[in-house]
This record gives sequence, structure tokens and C-alpha cells, in this order.
Amino acid sequence: MADDIQKHPKDWVSSDDPVTSAQASCLKILVEQAHRPVPKPETKADASELIDKLKHKVELED
Repeated sequence: MADDIQKHPKDWVSSDDPVTSAQASCLKILVEQAHRPVPKPETKADASELIDKLKHKVELED
């Protein structure tokens, strides 16, 4: 069951790495769907948290 445990993004080894192109693309789509201003996360961890929040917001609006 240890495989099911997810680390918090801030605990990732690569959490301070720059946002990936895949994350940037996902954020662009989600902010359009959520009708939000485009955020500028600086790290992979920040982008991951923002993606999760936006996904939740979009799901609530559907």
C-alpha cells in the first residue's frame, strides 16, 4: 500500500525545479476553463498545487 501514498509537492526532491512545459500547458487550459487570471508559479511544487486547486474548481463548476 505504500505505493498509494503521495508526497506533498513541497516534499518532492525536485520541488524547487522550474515549472515544466507540461505543467505550464495544463495550467493554461485550466485557467481558461476556470475563468481565472494566468498565474506565474515559479516551481514545480507551486505549479502542482495550483493545478490541483484549479482542477477542483473546474470540477465544481461542471
